[in-house]
Amino acid sequence: MKKVAIIGGGITGLCSAYYLVKAGYEVTIVDKGNITKGASFINAGYVTPSHFVPLAEPGMINQGIKWMFNNSSPFYIKPRWDIDFFKWSWYFKKSSTKQKVAKAIPVLKELNEKSKELYEEMLESLDFEFHIERKGLLMVYKSAKNEEHETKLAEKGKDLGLDVSVLDKKALHDLEPQFSEDVIGGVHYECDAHSTPNLFMKNLKQWLENNGVRFVLEEAVTGLEVDGKTIKAMHTSKNSIVADEFIMAAGSWTFPLAKKLGLNIPIQPGKGYSMSITRETNINLPAILTEAKVAVTPMKGFTRFAGTMELSGDNNIILPTRVEAIAKAASNYYSGFTLTPEEKKSATSGLRPVSPDGLPFIGKSSKFKNLNVAAGHAMMGWSLGPITGKLISEIVEGNHTSVLLEPFDLERF
Repeated sequence: MKKVAIIGGGITGLCSAYYLVKAGYEVTIVDKGNITKGASFINAGYVTPSHFVPLAEPGMINQGIKWMFNNSSPFYIKPRWDIDFFKWSWYFKKSSTKQKVAKAIPVLKELNEKSKELYEEMLESLDFEFHIERKGLLMVYKSAKNEEHETKLAEKGKDLGLDVSVLDKKALHDLEPQFSEDVIGGVHYECDAHSTPNLFMKNLKQWLENNGVRFVLEEAVTGLEVDGKTIKAMHTSKNSIVADEFIMAAGSWTFPLAKKLGLNIPIQPGKGYSMSITRETNINLPAILTEAKVAVTPMKGFTRFAGTMELSGDNNIILPTRVEAIAKAASNYYSGFTLTPEEKKSATSGLRPVSPDGLPFIGKSSKFKNLNVAAGHAMMGWSLGPITGKLISEIVEGNHTSVLLEPFDLERF
């Protein structure tokens, strides 16, 4: 039986293991944490064909520069001297053209739709229990400017064949009465679904353990042993893991690991914040509060408020101003709703792996014949977990892949 070693126990690593186990491989997962926290656990849980526009859209860099010195802004770039970050920013700027975004839109739509189908297949398989609901996703707004932007995107969504409708103020408030009076309308992407990430991760990990996957936890990878174009083993402080194939699915830490092998896979950590509110909120539908860029999701047993994109390097520091910005958005968009000081103190953060062009890196390295990479999904990691795992298993097996891999080329920068 062929052995596969996966670096990273987030959604991408676990879904890769799931499909590799199904294909008959012996799998080991190595993670520097204990697979109980991070971006795969604290995200908004969206499965989103509606998210077909990459982060690197025209104007985003200029907006980021405007927001740079406001650490409560939705997209905050911390000023710092970091050569790798400067290079990444340059790639991001080069990717932020109308032509490149237009090229990325059908690619992201196809990935998201295929991934949603795989979530449904997983649920039907009864391999493990998890929560997923198809209530759609609301993009709601308070300003005419955002109304114009979102309705234009809705038209594009319709052209792409997505199930989407534009709601005026009355229709929106009939659907979700909790919104405050100054929320003037929204777009309902009925094609979208939402889930409860921590339940999915916990139960998938248990299924993997029950099916022979070995977990090496709380051990960071210190090096990879190379012989010519072949990786022979990976080393941690306590273990050496020998395998036939290696998968680098280490999220934000993929870049420094790849750098050790002389590979350039530019990924920056984009910090997101999250609060899980266990009391009754009466919020029924997942929504993105567009001006604030805050996501609200009714999950199994709690309501999650998540958001912000913070490019401030590899750290898990919680900035109170950013937590306050999410809390303020919650109060501004939902009538009579206020987050308590205790709820704000419960805020956690996770690092999302952000590629410069908003497309993930998925494929086999041309420099090492048994190295595969799956990282850089930015804010779509949760949505794209299953399709990425499926693609990795197809690549390892040498099979025809479910989608064309060219847009996700590891050496495109």
